[in-house]
Amino acid sequence: MKIIRFANPQSHIAHAAQQDDGSAFIIEGDIFGDFRVTDQKAEIAKLLAPVQPFAIICIGLNYKFHAEETKAAIPQHPVVFMKLPNVVQHPGDPILLPTHLKSDKVDYECELAVIIGKKARNVSKADALKHVLGYTCGNDVSARDWQKHGGGGQWCRGKSFDTFCPLGPVLVTADEIPNPNSLAIKTILNGQTMQDWNTNDMIFDVPTLIEFLSGSTTLMPGTVIMTGTPHGVGMARTPPVFMKHGDTVSVEIETIGTLTNPVLNEA
Repeated sequence: MKIIRFANPQSHIAHAAQQDDGSAFIIEGDIFGDFRVTDQKAEIAKLLAPVQPFAIICIGLNYKFHAEETKAAIPQHPVVFMKLPNVVQHPGDPILLPTHLKSDKVDYECELAVIIGKKARNVSKADALKHVLGYTCGNDVSARDWQKHGGGGQWCRGKSFDTFCPLGPVLVTADEIPNPNSLAIKTILNGQTMQDWNTNDMIFDVPTLIEFLSGSTTLMPGTVIMTGTPHGVGMARTPPVFMKHGDTVSVEIETIGTLTNPVLNEA
């Protein structure tokens, strides 16, 4: 099932099941609990990110070729950092380049986003995917100057500016993606393909990440796990390519679809 989150003309927010023809039917209940698809068609005034995350847990350096392009050692354990939940941006809404804490080195990172569907604590790798509601496209937007030099050695400052986590356009339920580590994934910037790879290059696959992150830790329903980005990021190019005002960036993942956002300077 493809689940969307939307606002109707009266600004009421709801979920719906998207059909192959683009129409959608209202979902009643809680997508993290009991719900059903009704026969009532959704009136979509605005498409929203498919979830408002409980938490956003991110994994760095999780693709072999990306580690190589950044000249980083292959990590022995997942590299974990966080984004603030309120930095989520909707499909079609702008990524804002910081001007108050100015950055002119804002990079794109296409990522498979995993949405936890039920509480997970001390989950085994074998059972990990049973705790996944579904998957969506994510863009781990990163201000490289703040990430590398302005965050006291931590990445969160450069990763948590407003709008720095676009998600969408749909949440594809786990039953439609039995193997999340076999999906084509790419970034397209102004019509040019910048990243084009496959999630099978992950150093730590999705079940391994869930096992690790749930160790002695409860992952709540609605937690989003950003699983890392493949090679081709802007900072590793010669010369570097960073996003600028007026750009358009898209993340495309097999079976899920395409998440597109314009890029604008912060007002």
